[in-house]
Amino acid sequence: MSVTLLKQTNPDLEQRFLLPSNYSWQEFEVLEKLLTGSRSLRITYLDGWIELMTLGEPHELIKSLLGMFLEAYSIEMGIEFIPVGSATRRGEEKGTSFEPDESYYLGEQKANPDLAIEVILTSGSLQKLEKYRRFQIPEVWFWEDDRLKIYHLENHDYQEISRSRLLPELDLTLLVRCVQMPSRLEAMNAFRDGLRHA
Repeated sequence: MSVTLLKQTNPDLEQRFLLPSNYSWQEFEVLEKLLTGSRSLRITYLDGWIELMTLGEPHELIKSLLGMFLEAYSIEMGIEFIPVGSATRRGEEKGTSFEPDESYYLGEQKANPDLAIEVILTSGSLQKLEKYRRFQIPEVWFWEDDRLKIYHLENHDYQEISRSRLLPELDLTLLVRCVQMPSRLEAMNAFRDGLRHA
């Protein structure tokens, strides 16, 4: 079995490894079972390609902050939501298995979440949006290069948009600024203050 290291990084950051062969779903499931219990390792499958990713503290911090602010916004605005975190989305018939960093149903629970968040600190991941498209997740947020990119599903394909269609009143500039603040307490106070004065 050959392994390609896509990018060398600081050990505290995430690392991505791609197994560049045409693995069957059954082979993927065997590998998945072998890795059960490895909490710091995530495995993704897409059309025969398998990606392994380690999760470092910077990755976990950013995804937690994005989730924290999104939930604070929803509570402040009276939006019902159901957080389901990194619950696995998988289907042999869809040719993919993956875990978003965070995911949410807005309103009520459906077949799949309305919104997913993915934090990318290293390059080279499998087709980022294709796995979400197969589950028809309406909106996907990517944090990459200290920026938040929003993609909305339209006519079975994702389009990058400047504002969330699901949460159109959310000030994304405020959100990004607060994620980057060194103090969590100051960031939450600034976020709440920004919501009140919007």
